[in-house]
Amino acid sequence: MRDAINGQEWVLCEEQVRKEKMFVRFVFPPPSSGVVVTAMSVVSFASMANAGLSELRGKHMGYSKFWKQKQGRNKAVVVDSRRGMIVCYTPAFLAALLASSFPLTFPHENFRFFLLTSALSIHFFKRIFEVIFVHKYSGGMALDVSILISLSYLISTATMIYAQHLSRDLPEPVMDLKYAGIALFFVGILGNFYHHYQLSKLRKEGEREYKIPKGGLFNLVVCPHYLFEILGFIGFSFISQTVYAFSLAAGTAFYLMGRSYSTRRWYISKFENFPTHVKALIPYIF
Repeated sequence: MRDAINGQEWVLCEEQVRKEKMFVRFVFPPPSSGVVVTAMSVVSFASMANAGLSELRGKHMGYSKFWKQKQGRNKAVVVDSRRGMIVCYTPAFLAALLASSFPLTFPHENFRFFLLTSALSIHFFKRIFEVIFVHKYSGGMALDVSILISLSYLISTATMIYAQHLSRDLPEPVMDLKYAGIALFFVGILGNFYHHYQLSKLRKEGEREYKIPKGGLFNLVVCPHYLFEILGFIGFSFISQTVYAFSLAAGTAFYLMGRSYSTRRWYISKFENFPTHVKALIPYIF
């Protein structure tokens, strides 16, 4: 009996070692000094996934189409959407920009660190550019929601950068994904921008009402801009190859799946002629 138990334990240990070896083929091993980052990996994924579930249940984050649907909006301090979204993105952009000037601020960092911080800077610069020059807004945004989103972006950006810093002296993953990550990042950012531009063309000057989106992948899904945003975050995770970056990408995907499903449900409720073959996020599937 004892020999059988020992044999089972040996098999379990061998299986655990095999999984760990497979894990480090793709991801930097968690640093011994990175307890906070490890905890943040769990928190980020859990909070984002929970936000996605809340969207499915009809409890929406109060911006865009759903800015009035949160209870107590009539008592909240409201700013126009353009200013609210600038507040959302600017702190994270400044943090990424500071880190991307790493020869001055982080003189001992490597090329992967430079790629990640540059990609984050481009990502948030694009968002601010779109807020100012591309998007057309029809409503307001609660200031507390704007600040909450801003803090979320800032914390996740700073944590991703810090996790990359901690991985500097760790052995590189066997499979180098950073160049695939660069490709995915640019596919994501360009596809996201293109569909945001398509949305902006729906309204003429002075119009405020919503219309059924058309053009590009809008003919197949209601939120192709979310699909490409997910690709961009997967690009971040491939460039970084840290546990935190992968957990953030997975959490973001869960949130945007919930948000896209709620958005499709909103369009169906508002437009009798909404095409039923148009899915939420993934063509023909979801």
